[in-house]
Amino acid sequence: MILVTGGAGFIGSHLVDQLLERGERVRVLDNLSSGSLKNLERWLNSPNLDFMEGDLLDPGDVDKALRGCEAVYHMAAVPEVRLSRASPEEHFKQNIEATYNLLEAIAKGGGVKLYVFASSSTVYGDADVIPTPEDYAPLEPISVYGASKLAAEALSMAYAHTYGFRCIIYRMANIVGPRINHGVIYDFVEKLRRNPKCLEVLGDGTQSKSYLYVADCIEGMLTGVERSSGRVEIFNIGSEDRVGVSAIAHIVIEEMGLSDVEVYYTGGVDGGRGWKGDVKLMQLDVSKLKGLGWRPRMGSEEAVRLTAKWLVRHYEG
Repeated sequence: MILVTGGAGFIGSHLVDQLLERGERVRVLDNLSSGSLKNLERWLNSPNLDFMEGDLLDPGDVDKALRGCEAVYHMAAVPEVRLSRASPEEHFKQNIEATYNLLEAIAKGGGVKLYVFASSSTVYGDADVIPTPEDYAPLEPISVYGASKLAAEALSMAYAHTYGFRCIIYRMANIVGPRINHGVIYDFVEKLRRNPKCLEVLGDGTQSKSYLYVADCIEGMLTGVERSSGRVEIFNIGSEDRVGVSAIAHIVIEEMGLSDVEVYYTGGVDGGRGWKGDVKLMQLDVSKLKGLGWRPRMGSEEAVRLTAKWLVRHYEG
């Protein structure tokens, strides 16, 4: 049995799809705060899926969820980087304390052999080296979200070494695709639904980042699990290029079939960032994961366009 925390969420549900399609038995633990059962609807009557509504902050729920599991994919988290949308306390509880509870239960149970943690490119902060490799230092997050992910990474590695299970950490670029419910593409669609004549873009428009399609992300994760062998492994996972926020704005406008849209830039903070803690330039060096035989099938712009197409068809805001 494989436990997927946050398995009703955006990336987690795509992982559940792949695991079940491969014939695995999967248990999902999700508190449905940002995830949705709709993301799992094709599997809800499957004998191979055991859905459990519960919270990682409740040790009883965690113990129950881990029973009979040999592998854990820890995907649950507060995904918002902006302080206006998630407080430091939320990041501490949902990203650090929740991870601690899970690792404690794994240590006490003793049955888990593989633990996979979904981390983030934000652990690098404003990296001087782009594309940024896994051994870049010092790791200096500029957001509380990034700090919470880095703390959870450290806990994960320490528990793996102390209690003898495999630990694979994925530092993810911006993952996009069907079922996405946050992030810049989603925000642009939402804003243009409200006012199709004007689009506000946070920052000065020069932000440029890597976007990876969710199917490529899941394939990369499973490749790393199957082909790496170290006690603790860290992999970057992202596309091999990046796209600017201005280009994303125009892609969304095109896919929504709009014209004569005024694109307005707020100017941002701290040298044109969209918000405090926004990393302006991000692209990860993915050569380590490519060395195991994986490579992204599409670039950032194509991933953004396909996501915008999906959101235009399925937006429910």
